[in-house]
Amino acid sequence: MGGGGDAMPYSDQVFRALLDAAPDAIVGVQPDGTIALVNKQTEALFGYTRDELVGQSIEILVPESARAIHPHHRQGFFAHPTTRPMGAGMELSGRRKDGSEFPAEISLSAIVTDDGLLVSAAVRDGTERKQAAIISSSSDAIISTDLQGVIRSWNRGAELLHAHPAAAMVGREVWVLVPDDQLARERDAFARAVRGERVADHETTRRRADGSVVDVSCTLSPLTDPTGAVVGVSSFAQDITSRKRVEAERQKLEDRLHQSERLESLGQLAGGVAHDFNNLLAVILNYASFAAEGLEGNDAAREDIEEIRLAAERAARLTHQLLLFGRRETTEPEVLDLDEVVRDVERLLSRTIGEHVDLVVHPAPEPPVLRADRGQLEQVLVNLAVNARDAMPDGGVLTIETAAIAIDEDSARLHPGLHPGSFVQLSVSDTGNGMSPEVLDHAFEPFFTTKPKGEGTGLGLATIYGIVTEAGGTVTIYSEPGMGTTVRVYLPAAAEDADALAADAPHAPAGPTGQTILVVEDEAAILKVTARILTRNGYRVLQASNGAEALELAATETVDLVLTDVVMPQMSGRELAERLRTEHPGVAVLFMSGYSQGVLGPQRGLDDGVALVQKPFTEQSLVEKVRALRPPPPAPL
Repeated sequence: MGGGGDAMPYSDQVFRALLDAAPDAIVGVQPDGTIALVNKQTEALFGYTRDELVGQSIEILVPESARAIHPHHRQGFFAHPTTRPMGAGMELSGRRKDGSEFPAEISLSAIVTDDGLLVSAAVRDGTERKQAAIISSSSDAIISTDLQGVIRSWNRGAELLHAHPAAAMVGREVWVLVPDDQLARERDAFARAVRGERVADHETTRRRADGSVVDVSCTLSPLTDPTGAVVGVSSFAQDITSRKRVEAERQKLEDRLHQSERLESLGQLAGGVAHDFNNLLAVILNYASFAAEGLEGNDAAREDIEEIRLAAERAARLTHQLLLFGRRETTEPEVLDLDEVVRDVERLLSRTIGEHVDLVVHPAPEPPVLRADRGQLEQVLVNLAVNARDAMPDGGVLTIETAAIAIDEDSARLHPGLHPGSFVQLSVSDTGNGMSPEVLDHAFEPFFTTKPKGEGTGLGLATIYGIVTEAGGTVTIYSEPGMGTTVRVYLPAAAEDADALAADAPHAPAGPTGQTILVVEDEAAILKVTARILTRNGYRVLQASNGAEALELAATETVDLVLTDVVMPQMSGRELAERLRTEHPGVAVLFMSGYSQGVLGPQRGLDDGVALVQKPFTEQSLVEKVRALRPPPPAPL
């Protein structure tokens, strides 16, 4: 065909047209790496014009990280030119004019021309394929929908999370996965994504194929077309059920720890208040008795004073419970078989709980032995049984179980205050009304009660808490409204054998009265009433308001017995006793206290050889303690 000298031969035009029609970017490269030709897809993919590429080194299209090694690979291909994919088994990338990189799929072919060998590289953007592979293999549930919420894609992660195959879900509305109570929130989040907003870390729930519900963290993003218009919504969801369970357990433990701290603070306050009240009650009780003695023949006045005395005794019982809750009560622990204690209390409970409640006792297969104060342990059992009875006004079953158990590290983490080791477990269960979560949160707090006014002090569970935690144990409550309640008490098992269950024989009476007793008390009213009680019972009494005065009197007087308060300013009763025993080895010591506050011995129990009378005491209880205390023998020379 004829034509001007600048006209391209027909065969070249056809070649160029075919090259530009190819779906991939085509780059022709000479043996030295020079780019000889490119098509329109190359310009579109890499962002260069044809003129900017032709004559340049092929390395212009190679990422900087691979440029050093690329000539070696190119030379290797020219040495053995065969049609094959480039970089089999390797991830290849291309570099655009703007410096950005993209995953590339490259096929190489050798072409023999009149000018020599030419390598044709067909380059395809692998971004979508790579993204599809990632989406397909992702453990996250990845779903795409159109603007109406119709599912368009559904990956393997979505199949695992929802238990629906892709074939069953593509074409259906995404709302079938949303529980009814979450539908309004989900539609709102979807609408925000349709408006172009990204909704990140949206915690919600999804319905699975079997109807069960799973907790998920979901991110919704708008899908756009090349013009930027939103054409759909993508959803990435992760199963967070395990995480939520762990968080719930952690929160539960934190709540229990905070409750323990709150109860500890309340216990300190209650113990301090009860100690002060005990001093006042000791004065009231004894002066009421003194006043009654002088009213022979005046029955009306004697009755009034008797009411005062009875009210003071009731107040004393309340302060006793406060001291137990506040862990300020002195204990006299001994080795006990819990089953034996339950058997002893069972007879009392059978009469107390009423005929409308069936009492069932399941003792442990092996004796659950512990070291505890018998009276306090009986109080724990009675308080629990009475609470259980009150929760069953129409009757029911009260079950008491005992067991010897081992607490491992995992169990200890679930019960703040416990440590791994051997424990004795006391369980008291009822089939009554149960408690709401709000009631459970306050169950151990003093004066909290759900009983009608006048029918409960609110100190039952608070007292139990104080007794058990003081003994190194803990208490748990499991309850739901209408499902009854189970209270479990855990106390450290005793190292002693069950055969060691015996108490020391009581001291013999000290003999006739006439001894000299040194009374040491910083409360003037208590000092006065104590001295009066002892004097009227035949004792010679010396009085001191503090430790220093007591030491001065003991240095000049013969003292048979020292009766001292435990907690005093400057010098405690224990410090005074140690000084007196060093200087006067033959003196006997009797402590008196509303609470011991840990100064009498470990865990506020009594050391061997320590005698104590608890405030508020009556004349009878004080005199009995004094008479029962035998002075120790003189120290050997």
